[in-house]
Amino acid sequence: MPSPTRSDSAEHGEATQAKGPTRRQAALSPAQKRYLRGFTHALKPVVMIGQKGVTAAVIAELDGALEHHELVKVKLADDDRDARAEAIGHIRTASGADLVQTIGKVACFYRRNPDRAGYTLPR
Repeated sequence: MPSPTRSDSAEHGEATQAKGPTRRQAALSPAQKRYLRGFTHALKPVVMIGQKGVTAAVIAELDGALEHHELVKVKLADDDRDARAEAIGHIRTASGADLVQTIGKVACFYRRNPDRAGYTLPR
């Protein structure tokens, strides 16, 4: 009996991933996050989130940056810690990227580009 394909499993009621920037990858292990943190020190923030918060334009810009760089540093302007945490959660959900680290008002995100991977992650 042939194994079910992705479309077969979707027909049987399993949830499918949405298309576009909301795709998810396997979560990063602590060792992989530690490895990526070493590269984040030299990065400058590519995306800055201002007073309007996380908008569709910000997500589109971040998506392009993740496609090109894979590892991106984002600066958040909000002074409220809870609002920053909420914005980071929204970014993770909308972009499909993994959170590598947060320090103060800066967060680093990683999303692997399957066409041209720039980082060889440890197992």
